[in-house]
Parts: sequence; structure tokens; C-alpha cells
Amino acid sequence: AQLVESGGGLVQPGESLRLSCAASGFTFSSYYMSWVRQAPGKEREGVSCISSSGDSTTYADSVKGRFTISRDNAKNTAFLQMAKVNPEDTAVYYCAALARCGQPITFWGQGTQVTVSS
Repeated sequence: AQLVESGGGLVQPGESLRLSCAASGFTFSSYYMSWVRQAPGKEREGVSCISSSGDSTTYADSVKGRFTISRDNAKNTAFLQMAKVNPEDTAVYYCAALARCGQPITFWGQGTQVTVSS
């Protein structure tokens, strides 16, 4: 199984960014997908989670109303649309596959760096 994130980079406060996660080697449509981030010196934080069908989503309070998780099961890809970013969003963002939101992660991606700075 493999998860490959892309779309990270340097953005200015208030701008938008979309992360993508391409999955292979497992039945993507059978898994919930999650985005987890880790800022320097901090513990990993679950950012968002989406059900296998895409009809249910959850968000951390810190990103609610600014980030949107989605998926395209036909393309085995998950997305995280980030809007109105701020410096506190700076972190390595990991894509993850799991049986259900809140349960242990089954597969991890390698992560993509997002830096928010003017």
C-alpha cells in the first residue's frame, strides 16, 4: 500500500492551498481517509477525516470552516482544501487511511510540508 501526498509549499497568510493524496495498493474506497499534521515541537494533530463513501466528514476545531476534506474514489485520491491559512497551520501534513475515524491509522503517507509565512 502507498499514499503519496502532494501540493505542499510556501504560502502567505490568508491564501489557499490544496493538498492531494494519491493511493495505491489497497482498496481505497473501503477505507476512511484522514489528514494529520505535525508542527515543529508539537504532537501530531488530527485535522480532518472523511468516510469511505465521502458522505461524512469531521474537522478539528482549529480548522473548522477553513479546511475542506474530499475524495474521488474513481481516482483513488483524497484532498484537503485549505483556505484562509495562518502561521499556526505550518506543519508537515500526512495523509492516512483507516478503518473508521478515530481508530488507529492503517496506512501513512510520507508527508508534505506546508509553511505559512509572509
